Amino acid sequence: MSHPSPTFEVLPRDLSAYRNGNTGVDYVHRFESGKPGPHVLVNALTHGNEFCGMVAALHLLDTGVRPRVGTLTVSFANVEAYESFDIERPFENRQLVHNLNRVWSVAELEGSAVSPELLRARALRPVVAAADHILDLHSTSQDVQPFWVYPAFARNAQAARAIGVPAVHLVMPEGLGTGVPLIQHGRHGEAEGTGVALVAECGQHFRQASADMAISVARGFLAHFGLVEPAPTDTPAVPTRRFELLETALVRTPGFAFVRPLIGFETFGAGELIATDGEHDIRSPCEGCTVFMPTREPVVGREAVYLTRPLAD
Repeated sequence: MSHPSPTFEVLPRDLSAYRNGNTGVDYVHRFESGKPGPHVLVNALTHGNEFCGMVAALHLLDTGVRPRVGTLTVSFANVEAYESFDIERPFENRQLVHNLNRVWSVAELEGSAVSPELLRARALRPVVAAADHILDLHSTSQDVQPFWVYPAFARNAQAARAIGVPAVHLVMPEGLGTGVPLIQHGRHGEAEGTGVALVAECGQHFRQASADMAISVARGFLAHFGLVEPAPTDTPAVPTRRFELLETALVRTPGFAFVRPLIGFETFGAGELIATDGEHDIRSPCEGCTVFMPTREPVVGREAVYLTRPLAD
């Protein structure tokens, strides 16, 4: 399936000046207010070509956003992948070896395998574990509306609703099914936990609107927990739309193909064919199945598409 070439409104910036933070971990910066309050982590560049988070993190650092209570930590995660960006192949530096957003299990972090992403996750492990609340900023390969992604814990849903933007929520009752993401590491993946951990998918990787959304979401997240003053707004509230993840379909063969071009948010009837993959068909598991993040470039072993159903509010 061919896709139009992306429009590059945001490109990488040199992050070398931000390498030496104050935590002992490269590209991690921490600011303490000296007053009681939560420890909030804003994380960028879990994937190397998702530039909106980079822009938002630089905004927080460069404009002097500092916590009025509690502690703020700002981190750039997969800088090595980010620095390998090639504008002629802009989707290939999502990761170097492993998906940094699937390796946050104890087995992976304490295993013997080695890759740039595993080494980075191990270095970031204490940073993630120290945070009470986590915002992980992401973007999508296709130009679709922004949305939250989070484990189906009430604390996550309440925070996402209160922050308000994005208005679309992708809820994971059983995780992704393809590994453990950063927001489910340790206590943040436990039903009885107390910390909020959200992914914000802010729009297409290279759009300025995605970077603007990431800044807005980051500031809204910090305001929700009292670290900064809420920004004044006259934007009318948008009704929340929530979807439950039913299945994460993987690419099994080089012959994988969708039945028609998909970018995300298309709906299918129960049993309707979505994709073929060798001898395996991917079909809609329910009436009104909505697809999220269909792969732009199928790679065997990676996620093909997320199949969801709408949740009534």
